Amino acid sequence: MPTKFRGGYSTYGEVIGILKLETVEPKVPGDIGNATTYSFPVKYKIVKGATTDRLVEKNDPTLLNLFINAAKELEKEGVRAITTSCGFAAIFQKEIAEVVEIPVFMSSLIQVHLVSSMLAKNKKVGILTANKKRLTDKHLEAVGIDNIPICIAGMEDQENFANMILKQQPFGDIDKIEKEVVEVSENLVKRNPEVGAIVLECTDMPPFAAAVQESVDLPVFDINTLINYVYNAVVQKRYNGVYPKYYK
Repeated sequence: MPTKFRGGYSTYGEVIGILKLETVEPKVPGDIGNATTYSFPVKYKIVKGATTDRLVEKNDPTLLNLFINAAKELEKEGVRAITTSCGFAAIFQKEIAEVVEIPVFMSSLIQVHLVSSMLAKNKKVGILTANKKRLTDKHLEAVGIDNIPICIAGMEDQENFANMILKQQPFGDIDKIEKEVVEVSENLVKRNPEVGAIVLECTDMPPFAAAVQESVDLPVFDINTLINYVYNAVVQKRYNGVYPKYYK
């Protein structure tokens, strides 16, 4: 344990900072908005004025300054990495990364490049997004995946998912939403048998990741796989296992 510590913050131990949209839908375990999802403390920062409608439906460029200000606040409060509660914030990846001195991963979609590198050349990465109609080339380009072989399916036409997540209904049937997410994933793979792995764009989808994997039998990546990956990079541990015995 170090004998010297640096102060200057009001609280400590919250390594991952999460830029949170103003939302009202339920946040079940596994969702980025439910702190019990993680085995370590996270720090939330509500981006006032940033709603699902403005970010996903309207792709409002004026949200950029709101995200920048909130990201700077999180950095000043001592977090070591920053993410967001909506994958459509991918469009601001480059701009946010330029204004802070710590790692920024604005979307689960950043993983698509890594996942593609793991697969054979004849394989594609399947992307399940909250709204395929609103996921543009600009979003893909912002996180460097515009030239990656991908297949995309969206949840915008699924009644229960759309009502609770996209239209921000403050209640919903989680079992029905899970069924919708699984069915869309199954159809994605059936239409595109070359899909070798799936990346869930939406941060509300991780609660259903296990069900998706059980159904399609493929690796499934989401915002939580990315958060845990980054956490382990910025909080490395010392290894205290038993050393092997060496014999002459």
